[in-house]
Amino acid sequence: MTDSPIISIRGVSKRFGSFTALENVTVDIRPGEIFALLGPSGCGKSTLLRIIAGFESPTEGEILIDGRDMTSVPPNRRPVNMVFQSYAVFPHMTVAENVAYGLKMERGPQHEIAPKVAEALRQVHLEEFANRRPDQLSGGQRQRVALARALVKRPRVLLLDEPLSALDAKLRDAMRLELVKLQQEVGVSFVMVTHDQSEALAMADRVAVLNDGRMRQLADPITLYRAPADPFVADFIGRVNLFDVERHSGATPGMEVRYLGAVPLPAPAGVPASEALVVAVRPENIAVAPGAPESPQAPGTLAARLGNVAFLGEQGLVEVSLEDGRILQAAVPGSETGPLRALGPGAPLTLTVDLSAAAVLRKG
Repeated sequence: MTDSPIISIRGVSKRFGSFTALENVTVDIRPGEIFALLGPSGCGKSTLLRIIAGFESPTEGEILIDGRDMTSVPPNRRPVNMVFQSYAVFPHMTVAENVAYGLKMERGPQHEIAPKVAEALRQVHLEEFANRRPDQLSGGQRQRVALARALVKRPRVLLLDEPLSALDAKLRDAMRLELVKLQQEVGVSFVMVTHDQSEALAMADRVAVLNDGRMRQLADPITLYRAPADPFVADFIGRVNLFDVERHSGATPGMEVRYLGAVPLPAPAGVPASEALVVAVRPENIAVAPGAPESPQAPGTLAARLGNVAFLGEQGLVEVSLEDGRILQAAVPGSETGPLRALGPGAPLTLTVDLSAAAVLRKG
C-alpha cells in the first residue's frame, strides 16, 4: 500500500431537511485495503457510501478520489463501481451478457469486450457459467456475477453495500473468504458497508464504527475488539460486560469498581478524577469454576449463580447472576458446557476476571 489515500473523505456532513445523517466525517482510505463502514441501521454508513459513489451529494465537505475532487463528477465518470445488496443482475441476460453490459454502454472497442468479460469471469471462478441465466445460479454465484460486472470496468475502488446479507449463514461464511481472496488477487480497494460485526472483523483491514452519523472509532479489527474507544463501540463489537467505576484517581493506577473491588487499573490518559468511567470485560476474560469463592474474595473474584448455558461448538456462552440479580456473560470451552449444565440452575459459581484484559472507558 502507498501512503497516498485512494479516497479522502473531508469534513463530510449530510442533512435531509432537519435530519442529520452524517456529521463532519473525515477519513482516508488506503489503496489496496478492505475498509468497512460498520454500525447499526440508520447510523449513516449507506449514506456515506452513496456519497462516495456520487448518488448523493454532501451538504458540507468533499470527497477526493485519487486526489481529484469528485464534487461535480457524476457517478458514471467516477473511478469506482458499486455492488448492491440485491446484486441487481438482469434476469433476461446470460452471465456473460450481464458482465458485458457496462462495457457495451461505454461504447468502447467491440473486440476488447469478450477478452475483458472472460478475464472478469475467471477472477470470480464463473467461466463455465458464462451462458447460464441468473435463475440457474445459486445466491453466491449471482453475487459473483455482480462482482464480475463491477470488476470488468477495472475501477480503482469497489463499493459493496451489505454484500453478504442476502445469503444464508453457511454461504455467507464461505463468501467472506472468497471476497478477501478476490480482493488480494485484483488489488482493488474495497469499501464495504455492513451492520454485521463478525463480517467486518473477519474481512476488513480497518473498520470505521459509526453511530448517529458520527464516527465513534477507526481502527483495525483487533484494536476495535481489545481497545474500544467508548462503551458504545465495546457493546457493538461483540459481547461485553460493563462495570461502573465508583472511584478513581485519574492516571494513577488503582480504582474502586462495582462488583470487582479495588483493582490496579489506571484511567485513560488525561481523564480527571471527577469523570465517570466504566470497566469493559469480554466474556472470554471471565473464568467460571463450580462452587462458592473462598472468603475473603480477591479483587476481580465474584460469587455468582448459574443461569443459562449455550453450547456454540468450540465455545460455550454461560449466563450467570450476581447476588443483586445483575446478569453477566462468560465464555467457556465448548467441552465445559455439559458439566456446567449438570450442576443445575442456581448452582454456586466462582468467577475470576482477567483484569489484564479489561479496558477502562469514559462512560460518556
